[in-house]
This record gives sequence, structure tokens and C-alpha cells, in this order.
Amino acid sequence: MRHSPRGYKRTDRIADQMQRDLAVLVQQELKDPRLGMVTISGVKVSRDLAFADVYVTFMGIDEVEENIKQGLDVLTHAAGFLRSSLAKDLKLRVIPNLRFHYDRTVVDGPKMSALISRARSEDRALAGRSGSDDVSSDQNTGEAGE
Repeated sequence: MRHSPRGYKRTDRIADQMQRDLAVLVQQELKDPRLGMVTISGVKVSRDLAFADVYVTFMGIDEVEENIKQGLDVLTHAAGFLRSSLAKDLKLRVIPNLRFHYDRTVVDGPKMSALISRARSEDRALAGRSGSDDVSSDQNTGEAGE
């Protein structure tokens, strides 16, 4: 995988620019109340620039599958408008087709963090119990050696 002199690939630079432009477009141009507040959390562009997978989160709507699907449907319906608006700003021969996906990291992140915290506290509790056994046995052997 070759990188450009700037340190990252052209598709990464295009994805970053698309993310910034889409965030502005969705906020200022899409006025559908079913969306609530949309955050563009990431964009991945295919190497041939045929597709751009846009990862979004919704705030202001319940994180229920039905509402998420409805929000994605609104964005998918507006994909043509968003793509043509992007074409005005991006100086590319080909503008990728937009595919929208719900970014579950906002929902799954706190769950994973809680699981990690619980596992670490359980490890500390186990280490504390076995550590106190080790300390008492060390003290016993230390006293016997004196």
C-alpha cells in the first residue's frame, strides 16, 4: 500500500473533505424533521471512487431501529442532491455514490467501556485477594528467616 508524500492516501483525503462538506450540507440544506440532528462520524471512499460509505449518528430522535431506518431512508432519498452539491465543491472527475450507514459505536462504545471497567475491577479484586495471600506468606517466610 503506497502512501502519498503527505503521509496518507488520496482516498483518505477525499473522504475527509467529503465528511466536512456533507456535515455542512446536511445541517444547512436538509430540513426534514424526521432526521433530528445528524452527525457524519466518518466516510470511507472506495479506491476507484465509485462509492462512499457515509457513517452517521442521529441525535434528537430515539435510538430505536425504526427511527434509525427512517433517518437512513431520508438520507438515502437525499443522496442525489447531496452528491450533486458535493460535485460543486469537490474538483473530481467522478463523484462517488453515497451509501449511508448507522454508526453503532455511539451506542456500543459505552457498553464496551462498561464491560472493560467491570473486567478490570474484577481483575483488581482477584489480584487483591491473591496479592494479600502472597503478602501474608511472604511475611511468614520473612519472619521464619529472621
